[in-house]
Amino acid sequence: MDELKFRRQAYSDPNSQEPDFIDAAMESAEREAFLNELKGLDAKIERALKVDVPDDLAAKLLLRQQLQHHHSQRRKTGFAFALVASVAFLAGMTFTLLRMGPVDLGQHALAHVYHEEKALHVDQDVAYQDVNFQLASLNGGSNMKFTEQPGKVFYSTYCDFQGVKSLHLVMQGKKEKVTLFIVPLEDRMVLEEAFTDNKYQGMGFETDNAYMLLVGEKNQDLDYVKSEIEHTFI
Repeated sequence: MDELKFRRQAYSDPNSQEPDFIDAAMESAEREAFLNELKGLDAKIERALKVDVPDDLAAKLLLRQQLQHHHSQRRKTGFAFALVASVAFLAGMTFTLLRMGPVDLGQHALAHVYHEEKALHVDQDVAYQDVNFQLASLNGGSNMKFTEQPGKVFYSTYCDFQGVKSLHLVMQGKKEKVTLFIVPLEDRMVLEEAFTDNKYQGMGFETDNAYMLLVGEKNQDLDYVKSEIEHTFI
């Protein structure tokens, strides 16, 4: 389930028990936190609707009918209603969680590689001038560029590192393809020189204007690509 479909279903019915929806929610800590906030908001709305009813039977039945109708309408328009009702709350939480919290660059890099595995099978043969054009739109990007082709670039696109617009490249390594993420410098970023999981290994290093994150399969010579970058990127 992609991010847009997941968020639409979360807004509409955060308590959904559909297997695909539950699996999607468990794919990342960010999704679980987002869903928990919506569940909390949903519970608050439910409590607000549970008002005391009069002793008079006719009034009680009428109120119950109105509440049921209101609840039904809220479900049918769940996305719009939840968005309007929680816009201030979500805006504050989004700023706090995405803009203020620390970001583990290594773990995010690994997650991006898994999420965009199709990028490893694309051959766009990207020129370094095109990469420089994309770099110019990043925060501080006017001071970033490649001075020459850093080996073959198969793929280049923008990506998001917790609210920070970054660049996602797939390059030719010494033997196999290597993924490179270029992330503008921010104080909340946590950079590790080495990171790994069961399939991939990663390397992180810093230039004057950006964090560089290299990810390749185990036993890849990441130092080879690092050297290419250090000789061509300013």
